[in-house]
Amino acid sequence: MNVRVLGCSGGVNRDVATTSFLIDDDILIDAGSGVCYLSLEEMLRIRHVFITHSHLDHITAIPLLADTLYDELKQAPLSVYALPATLKALKDHIFNWVIWPDFTELPDKDNGVIRLMAMHPGDSVEVNGRHIGMVKVNHSVDGAAYIVSKAGKNFAFSGDTTTNDDFWQALNRLDSVDLLVVESAFPDEDAKLADLSRHYCPRLLAEDLKKLEHDVTVNISHLKPGYEDVIMQQCREAAPGRVFNQLHSNDRFTL
Repeated sequence: MNVRVLGCSGGVNRDVATTSFLIDDDILIDAGSGVCYLSLEEMLRIRHVFITHSHLDHITAIPLLADTLYDELKQAPLSVYALPATLKALKDHIFNWVIWPDFTELPDKDNGVIRLMAMHPGDSVEVNGRHIGMVKVNHSVDGAAYIVSKAGKNFAFSGDTTTNDDFWQALNRLDSVDLLVVESAFPDEDAKLADLSRHYCPRLLAEDLKKLEHDVTVNISHLKPGYEDVIMQQCREAAPGRVFNQLHSNDRFTL
C-alpha cells in the first residue's frame, strides 16, 4: 500500500495545501486543495473518496473533480463515503445548484456522477483488498478518523479532532500501526482557540498520546502556516518519549 501526501496544512499558500492523502492511485482520504497537485491523468484514476468531516479545507476538490472529470465519471461514478451528517452538508451546501451544480443528479437523478455513500463509526469498506474503517472522533462538527489496512499493514489518520478516547482505543486494538498521522493545528499559546474549534494543540495531543500503546512515529498534519516550527518544537517538548515528524506535501510512504 502506497500513501502520498497531497496536502496536510491547516491553510494555504504557494508552498502548502489542505488535507488530502492518496492511497495507491485510486482512493482519496479527504479532498482538500492538495488534490490540485495531481495531473489530469492521475485524477482520472480516482474512484473512491473518504471524507472525515464537512469543513471546506477537507472537501474543496470534490465539486471540482466532478466538473473536471464529468464525461469520464458518466462511465464510472466517483463514490464519496462519509458520515450521514457530512453527506447532508455536501448536498445542502455544495451540490445545491447555487454554490455548484448537483452532480449527484447529473446527467440524471438515477445516474449521478457523484454517489454519496453513508458510513457510520465501526463500519468498514473493502476496496480491492484495502479495508477502510471509520472511527468516531471529537470535532466541532460530526467527524471521523480512518484506518486503512492491507496485508497486515495499517495507516491511521485522525482527521480533525481534539481530546478523545475512540481513536486511541481503535489503534490499540490493532496488531501494528505502521503509519500514523495526527493533527495539531495550533500552538499551545492558542489553546483556548484549539478548545473552541475542537483541535489539538501540542499539550492536548501529548496527553492523549499517553493512551497509545504502540511505539510509532507521530506524523503531524494540519499545522497553521507560519507556526509549523513552533508547533513541532512544542510537540517534542510535551511528549519527549515520542518521535514526531512534520508532514509535507508530496511525502510518500510505502507500507
